[in-house]
Amino acid sequence: MSGDDVSRMLEQIEKDRVRFIRLQFTDILGNAKNVAIPAKQAEKALTEGISFDGSSIMGFARIEESDMVLKPDMSTYRILPWRPETMRVARFICDVYTPNGKPFDGDPRYILRKQVEAAAKMGFIFNTGPELEFFLFRQHDGKPSLEFQDVGGYFDLAPTDLAEDVRRDIVVALTDMGFDIEASHHEVAESQHEIDFKYGEALTTADNVITFKFATKTIALQKGLHASFMAKPIFGINGSGMHTNCSLSTLNGENAFFDPAAPLQLSETAMHFIAGLLKHVRAITRIANPTINSYKRLVPGYEAPVYIGWSASNRTALIRVPAPRGRSTRVELRSPDPTCNPYLAFAAMLAAGLDGIKNKLEPPKSADKNIFHMTPDERKKEGIDTLPGSLFESNQCLMEDPLICEILGKHVVENLNSIAEFECDSFRIAVTDWETKRYFSTY
Repeated sequence: MSGDDVSRMLEQIEKDRVRFIRLQFTDILGNAKNVAIPAKQAEKALTEGISFDGSSIMGFARIEESDMVLKPDMSTYRILPWRPETMRVARFICDVYTPNGKPFDGDPRYILRKQVEAAAKMGFIFNTGPELEFFLFRQHDGKPSLEFQDVGGYFDLAPTDLAEDVRRDIVVALTDMGFDIEASHHEVAESQHEIDFKYGEALTTADNVITFKFATKTIALQKGLHASFMAKPIFGINGSGMHTNCSLSTLNGENAFFDPAAPLQLSETAMHFIAGLLKHVRAITRIANPTINSYKRLVPGYEAPVYIGWSASNRTALIRVPAPRGRSTRVELRSPDPTCNPYLAFAAMLAAGLDGIKNKLEPPKSADKNIFHMTPDERKKEGIDTLPGSLFESNQCLMEDPLICEILGKHVVENLNSIAEFECDSFRIAVTDWETKRYFSTY
């Protein structure tokens, strides 16, 4: 960044009467991290960066190579609107560097940035539009419970939807932070909600996902509630997904997925992109569904997709092509959940789609029947496979996919593998309530 840019930014910080600045970044799991600095340290942060200990951050660095540097992205400057005027706080989202000035290979934001640059070399801009679902639970004595805040259902409103005001406060805060909110509504399950914001370039959208979760949790906490983005917090009802709409546009702004003369008005680029997603989706699942709990959502009988197929009309398919065409032509990957790291998930999706375009892959026939109602033999006949059923299985799929491993890099892949092995071992030896209820009195 130029000296003039830094000067203008410092003038803006002073004009906004900012007292403290949060320098945010994410760990390998997609959890937001930050260090707070007084506003008078802003010039140092913008010119030299702020050092921190990377060995204490999940998936970052070993203790003998722990020095890291945070460098703010000035385009991400935002005032945190829920903070009091007398103690105004701003934030920057940062890129992570090593002390020698090179981008850190384990920084999720850098991994996505590299894929965005690879797409640009092919003449494309990658746009994403994630739809995040979440639950609001009551708190008791400052601790979150599993007690629902409301008993509303899909598109319900007050008095059934008691969290209507909370959603409104979240929308106001996000709007003040520059979000273009398209809709907010109650979801299918009790106390489940969704707030949709406008699609954009993938790096900006991934930043917005992190901000969205951070803002939602903060405002819910102020209302005495706990906002959970856990994939399946309650047995027997719908889990929370992060359906992700994605498209490619050309560098001059044309939608590369739209072809008015093609079948379904989907261009060859769109069909190749879909084929690439399908080819690599089992490995992508490890990134898009990163927890043991994620696979409690990816089961038949609810709205989450489990069968690998695509369709222009069928919501039971893993990849759906929504009806709008022209500039709105897009494909929707329905498997991700909001526990994922959006930078890594979007990077893997883009790499898979570009692989399909480079190698002119063709997708299988569109699955236009209700896949949930098909028998196993019918699905086998149609060539419809299933997503991995566990973290252990999806991690194996990732390890066996050279392309996705390559774009994530050795550092991230080794850490993801270690995390999955630890999680699976911990879960395997845990004694659950289900087991005690099932076996304790009998044996």
